Amino acid sequence: MTIHFVVNHLEETKMKTYFAFLLSFFLLPLTAAHAQQSFETDTFDLGQKKLVIHFIGHGTLMLDYDGLIIHVDPVGRYADYTQLPKADIILITHQHQDHLDKEAIAKILSAKTRIILNRASCDILGFGKAMANGDTITIKDVKITAVPAYNTTKGRDKFHPKGRDNGYVLEIGEKKIYIAGDTEDIPEMKQLKNIDIAFLPMNQPYTMTAKQLVNAVKVIKPRIVYPYHYADSDLSALPQLLKGIKGTELRIRRMN
Repeated sequence: MTIHFVVNHLEETKMKTYFAFLLSFFLLPLTAAHAQQSFETDTFDLGQKKLVIHFIGHGTLMLDYDGLIIHVDPVGRYADYTQLPKADIILITHQHQDHLDKEAIAKILSAKTRIILNRASCDILGFGKAMANGDTITIKDVKITAVPAYNTTKGRDKFHPKGRDNGYVLEIGEKKIYIAGDTEDIPEMKQLKNIDIAFLPMNQPYTMTAKQLVNAVKVIKPRIVYPYHYADSDLSALPQLLKGIKGTELRIRRMN
């Protein structure tokens, strides 16, 4: 009896351990997805409305303007898009896989969603409003202007050639927001005026160095600058490098 009891007890323990393992295996993706939704946010008061910026990851953002949802370069590796609100507007800067994700887009589409993207992305996705550099459209009181985004350093123009990709300037309420896309500090930045919030990329070899980002800030003169698309780049030098630039606040948010 004693031996039989021990054997049964051991078998029962093994079964419990096995089922606990199975349960943890199936719950792991859910736990990861839940943790993945803990994004940093900043809130801006725009009169009677609020703008909330959600810093999702890499070059991916979500803007909530009093319930109007704008997704920027939605990519599934950075968020569980089944848990995020449907899009009123989706902005795609270019067609690289860390910016254009068909499955993520499908999860936030609704009958009212408007997709704004560059021509190459439109050709891949098969639908949406293709905009070239300089084009402007207004959707639900949000004015969107496509602006250039490209590499200037010799040998890097293969990543983002001039004229193909977009950055975007959004005019939301009283705010002008510049989402640079994948770019270096290009001459066209001199044309950007009265920018309140600028998202500037910093990672090598695809976008800007710290020095280029600082130069872009000097040219654009945004009231607030957020480095984004920074991957594993060391941002620790930026506060000192930007210290002497008056009128611009540096804000670093988790984007990994």
